[in-house]
Amino acid sequence: MPVKSICVYCGSRNGAQPAYADAALSLGRAIAQEGWRLVYGAGDVGLMGEIARAAQKAGGDTFGVIPKHLVDLEVGKTDLTRYVVTETMHERKKVMIMNADAVVVLPGGAGSLDELFEALTWRQLGLHDKPIIVLSSEGYWQPLHDLITHIIDQGFADGSLADFITWVETPTTAIEALRVALS
Repeated sequence: MPVKSICVYCGSRNGAQPAYADAALSLGRAIAQEGWRLVYGAGDVGLMGEIARAAQKAGGDTFGVIPKHLVDLEVGKTDLTRYVVTETMHERKKVMIMNADAVVVLPGGAGSLDELFEALTWRQLGLHDKPIIVLSSEGYWQPLHDLITHIIDQGFADGSLADFITWVETPTTAIEALRVALS
């Protein structure tokens, strides 16, 4: 059976709460311990750097994808198992999701939202059927959960949109959800 790959979208900053970095460290370590491959944005800063270093330290396989214009800004982490430099952000997102069996979203900013919404839209359109798990450390993504409910309630999306996301609050519950989704 081929190794499962988990695409993680997360911030290139650590954010305001230490719990965000703690979640990235725990999730990176757990992905490696499960024998899964981490697919992520190839940065060595913020939560991206935290999750990659944790996965590496635990002996995990790491696959980073970064567009050439972010190599310096996000400090491209070249010591990964596999390091790919793309031409554009769009190509980065496509390579990441096409090389993953599931998506997990940690706290992040506009880039993480962009990645999540592209994966969610593609799922809604039937372009993939990969599980999408949103890890809401310290309630970080609660406003997003409320917004998606609002979009559905206001008739701009079918109720099935909510079914495409599994909301969790801890790395442990994220791993449990992945185990179920990938079995």
